[in-house]
Amino acid sequence: MPTGKVKWFDAEKGFGFLSQDDGPDVYVHADALPAGVAKSLKAGTRVEFGIAQGRRGDQALSVRVLGGTASVARNQAAARRKKPDEMVAIVEDLTKILERIEEGYRHGRHPDPKVAKRVGEGLRALADEFDQL
Repeated sequence: MPTGKVKWFDAEKGFGFLSQDDGPDVYVHADALPAGVAKSLKAGTRVEFGIAQGRRGDQALSVRVLGGTASVARNQAAARRKKPDEMVAIVEDLTKILERIEEGYRHGRHPDPKVAKRVGEGLRALADEFDQL
């Protein structure tokens, strides 16, 4: 079975091309990819595939992903992530603030707008940290 790399793949259009290790480029349609791979397939990803003659030339069939390329963006995001001991302090502080706000709500009071804005910013920052996982 031939092997190669993804030359390019457009998930919105549902097709792209694979570069064979020793041969011409091969057209690949999203239907030839394993389930759920089309949206995450990136240039440079190693693949193994069968080839069939299509209307316009060679076409990849039964593509199997052999390994991915390291994403620069993913590596940069991992480097920016806070350490677990830093996250403990942030989560504890937000929990205390939210408990004070909860107490105010129990007594029929909304939080001060300035406090509410800071809490919202803190919660969004915490959510961004979780999204990087």
